[in-house]
Amino acid sequence: MTSQTALPLALTDALVDAATTSKAWPFEEARKLVKRYQKSGMPDEVLFETGYGPSGLPHIGTFGEVARTSMVRTAFRALTRDEVKTRLLCFSDDMDGFRKVPSNVPQQEMLANYLDMPLTRVPDPFGTHVGFAQHNNARLCAFLDQFGFDYEFASSTDYYTSGKFDETLLRMLDVYDKIMGIILPTLGAERQATYSPFLPVCPRTGKVLQVPMIERNVSEGTVVYVDPETNEKVKVPVTGGAVKCQWKADWAMRWAALDVAYEMSGKDLIDSVKLSTKICRAIGKPQPESLSYELFLDDKGAKISKSKGNGLTIEEWLTYASPESLSLYMYQKPKTAKKLYFDVIPKAVDEYFTFLGNIEKEELDKQLNNPSWHIHSGVPPKANMPLSFALLLNLVSAANAHDKDVLWGFISRYAPGASAETHPKLDEMVGYAIRYFEDFVKPKKVFRAATPEEAAAMTDLAARLADVDESHDAEALQTIVFAVGKDHGFENLRDWFKALYQVLLGQDQGPRFGSFVALYGVDNTRALIEKGVAGDLLTN
Repeated sequence: MTSQTALPLALTDALVDAATTSKAWPFEEARKLVKRYQKSGMPDEVLFETGYGPSGLPHIGTFGEVARTSMVRTAFRALTRDEVKTRLLCFSDDMDGFRKVPSNVPQQEMLANYLDMPLTRVPDPFGTHVGFAQHNNARLCAFLDQFGFDYEFASSTDYYTSGKFDETLLRMLDVYDKIMGIILPTLGAERQATYSPFLPVCPRTGKVLQVPMIERNVSEGTVVYVDPETNEKVKVPVTGGAVKCQWKADWAMRWAALDVAYEMSGKDLIDSVKLSTKICRAIGKPQPESLSYELFLDDKGAKISKSKGNGLTIEEWLTYASPESLSLYMYQKPKTAKKLYFDVIPKAVDEYFTFLGNIEKEELDKQLNNPSWHIHSGVPPKANMPLSFALLLNLVSAANAHDKDVLWGFISRYAPGASAETHPKLDEMVGYAIRYFEDFVKPKKVFRAATPEEAAAMTDLAARLADVDESHDAEALQTIVFAVGKDHGFENLRDWFKALYQVLLGQDQGPRFGSFVALYGVDNTRALIEKGVAGDLLTN
């Protein structure tokens, strides 16, 4: 057994057996790794890696990649009974040249003076760190720490300059022609003339140069290029941080140097993965196991872009919902393109608590297919959630409530004994519901007048609710609502419920109306119906 922190779950024979056949995608990915080592034997350490480009701040895609990789790592640890040391390395490409000034940072003119410098040598426009990359790296670590990820941070600059990559860089120099043979056919004629897998860091200016190598000396471990400004030949070693690699070659070099076992990436990098795989093999090392995940789309189906600002940021999601709900969204169908915008949040919140509530009642094999098992590394907490996010949103709407205390007055009657102290997750969700309603539901609410037929049915519903006592739970109240719809000739009961939502709540759909009545209260609901029938809500 290694010294790594043990998994907090009991790795029983039954669990490991179930994991070997589980169809949950993290187990399927982890089994690829187990199979990888069946012939050669399990290594002392298995390295999982994610990459980060520090030319910008960490974003929702960064969260997704680390969260998903962490799930595969946990699945691997379960399959191997946690007897193999594993690490998750979050690698920052901070030695890349600074190619473009981001539009969303201060001191644009100052930054323009540092184009082509390694990102770690570009001054920090925010004034908090030595360099721009160091600032963004610190943001990355704070970002990952916020979610409790178990990871190690790695800096490309540190790894190059400390010599950690030297052996592999010398090997790349030895197989230089093979690497060029892999890359050149993928480039246009103009780029072929200037391409080199090595990018020298100019001793004179400190800039990362994109120039061809005119000489190579394998025994010396050096390359020669022509300085584009002075037209002089310059000899530099490929070791010690004197050069860095072009990114596809860099990716392969890193895989080989660190023996990376697993790294996933977006579907847009499939061709890059193929090239880096060939380079890694040319160096003499196997490529990592990998998963190509689909990209996120905005509400119009367009690919999310940081420069366009479409889609959701991590901060925006966490304003309206919990990290666990975001983890669920990242877990579900990673190979399917999904829309990532504000409308998906309520569903993600409720699905998370549904999965969490179900897992205790499930057999072991189904537990391993339950997303909450993977979100919580095999030890999901108690659900303890007496009502849904969708129901809370409708309560906020009907009660016109803007603070938690008012809402808790309704909730404590609906769920006796519940309070902010006994149900902190519910209290957290109440806050999310208020913010989400104010920003996204309220601006879109459109009340309409009831038709004569709908008004008659709603008036009848209010009359029947007058006879209800405390023994009627949400299910009994739902039965009454159904009965009214049938008695008033609604051929499709969906039209009846849609009328209730549109006239009383100003929206096209909602949770089970019986649950809403139980939460909002019978008397309050009857008063709401009276206002809706009279048209008093139309001014809201």
